[in-house]
This record gives sequence, C-alpha cells and structure tokens, in this order.
Amino acid sequence: METIQLPYGHGSLDLHVEEEQLEAVVRAQMGSLEPDPNEIEIVQHALQHPIGTPRLSELARGKDRIVLVTSDHTRAVPSRITLPLQLAEIRRGNPDADITILIATGLHRMTTEEEQRHMFGDALVDNEHIVCNNAFEPSQFVDLGTLPSGAHFKVNRLATTCDLLICEGFIEPHFFAGFSGGRKSILPGICAEETVKENHSYRAIADPHALTGVLVGNPIHVDMVAAARRVGVAHILNVALNERKEVIGAWAGELEEAHAAGVAFVRQWSQCPPVTGDIVVTTNGGYPLDQNLYQSPKAVATAEACAGEDGVIIMCCSCLDGMGGSHFARLIQMGTPDEIDAYLSGIPSTETIPEQWCPQIYARILRKHPMVLVSELDPKTVRRCNMIPAATPDEALAIARQLKGDDARVVVIPDGVSVLAVAPER
Repeated sequence: METIQLPYGHGSLDLHVEEEQLEAVVRAQMGSLEPDPNEIEIVQHALQHPIGTPRLSELARGKDRIVLVTSDHTRAVPSRITLPLQLAEIRRGNPDADITILIATGLHRMTTEEEQRHMFGDALVDNEHIVCNNAFEPSQFVDLGTLPSGAHFKVNRLATTCDLLICEGFIEPHFFAGFSGGRKSILPGICAEETVKENHSYRAIADPHALTGVLVGNPIHVDMVAAARRVGVAHILNVALNERKEVIGAWAGELEEAHAAGVAFVRQWSQCPPVTGDIVVTTNGGYPLDQNLYQSPKAVATAEACAGEDGVIIMCCSCLDGMGGSHFARLIQMGTPDEIDAYLSGIPSTETIPEQWCPQIYARILRKHPMVLVSELDPKTVRRCNMIPAATPDEALAIARQLKGDDARVVVIPDGVSVLAVAPER
C-alpha cells in the first residue's frame, strides 16, 4: 500500500493506494528544487541583473510617483521577501519617491488588513501606502480604448498617473492564459470589471489556443500583453516556487523578456508527459489556492489531461472560504453541465457574467468525467455542482472504484497547479 500526502488547506491529507493499482505519481520536478543559495539572494541577484532594462534603482531616479502592483490573497507570491527588496532598490535610486503598493485583485474580493499583514508583514503594512484595486468601483478606472480582440480597456487610474509602473508576481502554468505572471498583473489584476469579463468571455475561453502552457496564438494572452504595454509597465519581478512555496528562481526586467525567461524555466521543470489513468487524483496545491471552489478548475484541468475519455477525477480542495463568488456559485449550480454550457455560450462577450469562465471550464470537463470532491463544503452543495461529495481521499477513491471497477488504474498528481501535463512537442 502506498501512502501519498496531498496538500489540503494549511496541511495535508493522506491517500492510500494499492501499489499494483498505482499507475503513476506525477510531480513537477520544480516542486522538489531547493532555493540556491537562498530565497533572498535569488531575488537580489535578479534585481541586480535585470533582463532588458536598467536596474530598478536607475529607473526610479527622478520619478516622483511610483506604483508597484502586487498580487492578492489568493496567490502565493512571497511578498514578505520580494516587496522589501524592491522598495529598498527603488529608494536606493530615489529616497524620496512617493510609492503606492497596488493590490491586483482582478474580480476577487478585497484583501483584508489581516490578509495583508500575513502576506506583507506588519512593518510594511504599518509604513507603506497600500491600495486595493476594486474592479466594481467605476471611479477608480480610466478608459484607454480597445485591445486587439476589440475588448474595452479600462484600467486603474493609478497606473496611468504615475511616473513609474512596476509589477511583481509568480509564474506557474495557467489553465487558459498559458502561464501566470508578467502581464497578468495588469489584466486582469488592476482592470475594471468590464475589461476582465471581456478578456474571460465564453468565446475567449473556448478558443483552441486558450490552454495550459500555450502563449502563441492565445487571444487571452495577446490582450493581456497589449494592456500591460499600453500602460507602460517599465519593470517586472517574477518568481518561481517549489512545492513548499519557496523561491527557486527569479527574473527581473523588461515585461516580455523577463517573463519569457521565467516561463522557459517553469516549462522546463514543470512539463510532464500525460499519464492516463482510470482515476486521477489531484489538488490545488493547498493554501492559498484551494481556499474556494472557484479556483479549483486550475488543477482539474491538469487532471483532465490524464483522465482519458471518461476517467473519474478526484479533487481535494479545502474550500475553507466557501464557493468563491456569488456568480460562480449560482452558475455552477444552475443545471447539468450541458445546460450550463448552453446558457453560457449564448452570452455575448460584452455581457460576460463575472466568474462564468470557471463554470464554463467545469461544464466542459464534467460532460466527460465524473468528479468526486473532497472539501469542507456541504454535501448538498457539492451535488448541486454536479460533483460527488466525499469526506476523505480514501472515501473518494472508494467511490471512484465503484464507478470504474476494482482494477482501475490510479494516477495521482499531488499538486495539479504546478504540473504542465502536455506532450513534449506542444
């Protein structure tokens, strides 16, 4: 019997699988990499050797108003490390700079002060000017025309009135933007509701290039890059993380060049050929990304790549913060997967409902794959989401075996978000 630890909330759950029925445990090599020499020195080296731009200290000279865009409470960006180093680098070149830290919430709820203190540390919260983007407050945004897709581009005015705009984030495979990081700090990060909805419309999500690991020809990525270019992002700092959320790589500098260098690293260390199983077990990598069901399709899309035509998917996602949004909660419970997809496909891009992209992806997957969910959600709610509730991974596996047979082959992907499960030529 094999015992496999699955990240779940702030801890883990054990899954027990008979050795003869375990097809594979799929892990990104990146997950086991160690910080070398240490996290701080990795970030410092990136800041000292930017790609395609001068150092941040040089860019900051003579710039009175500087905006630094960072991620919100749903992301594992190690801002306790990265923000102080960037702030020191800015002030090295311009001690008197007026710096605003802008939290890129996209369409998520506002980040609380308690969460900010957890993310940034008390000293930074007490001494720096921090603002949360609120996509639903029109007065925060300015209209900058349209993006290549024709989508309306409305962005937080702080990004357009500053003298220097810089961003931080982290890079991992993303289920429809190809990879996270880089340009995503701007779109969806600090854009108005209207812009985010059009970027995440049914048509955009359904595009055959809007897939994990795909950037070339991906219309969502193209608009994101155009948005970041439009507001003049001058410098980014992006990191890669191992399974313990430690920094194992960092890239600073020009928007696309630095992001491309990070993407190449992440692709190299996260890409794994798909291994097909009758039952595929995965997670969202634990906290913070498994706080709600809304975020869970990221890992489920990885499991989909390994589940063949009709394999059962088991998702372990704590959902300690519930469903993740009222629109998502309503749409994912509105009917069968076919009914959900039919309803969403009829919505024009300009009338996209916030959060509809996750029910759309779930509908696509649930039409082919039964899904068992291990979570803290009420079982009745889980069933209304067209999923089967289970209290533990072992109970979920027993349910899956009832559907696929006692001799079903099991593939386990302990962190489905970190794995790029695609054929090598992709």
